[in-house]
Amino acid sequence: MSVIRITKQFNFETGHALYGYDGKCRNVHGHSYKLSVTVSGTPINDNSNVKYGMVIDFSDLKKIVKEEIVDQFDHATVFNKNTPHVELANELSKRGHHVILVDYQPTSEMMVIDFAEKINKRLPENIALFSIKLQETETSFAEWFASEN
Repeated sequence: MSVIRITKQFNFETGHALYGYDGKCRNVHGHSYKLSVTVSGTPINDNSNVKYGMVIDFSDLKKIVKEEIVDQFDHATVFNKNTPHVELANELSKRGHHVILVDYQPTSEMMVIDFAEKINKRLPENIALFSIKLQETETSFAEWFASEN
């Protein structure tokens, strides 16, 4: 049977700041991110299976991505925990803001690497993560492809 790719798209709002950057993005700001997650596999060929004909149920993929990415990052502010931004992060947290501290500079490029690791851990054995596209503006995005990693 043929290998098929399916894609599920998600939207979430996240703030961040790039410590040490020499442009406007050194300031705390946010994006309306668009995330596309593409997986590949062979459609289920057992007609007694309720998922017959599916690579993975879109709702199962949605559950994984929502739990690992969207529910965590939506309306959060992300900072690299190894920078002085940690002081700001602590102050925001004390005031009830949802803050995520990561081990990396929170660029789209680094976020797709993080997201790929999180999603890969949750996918069934017969499903492969093919690619992730994280769009931070209408004209700017980062992509991760399994074939290159």
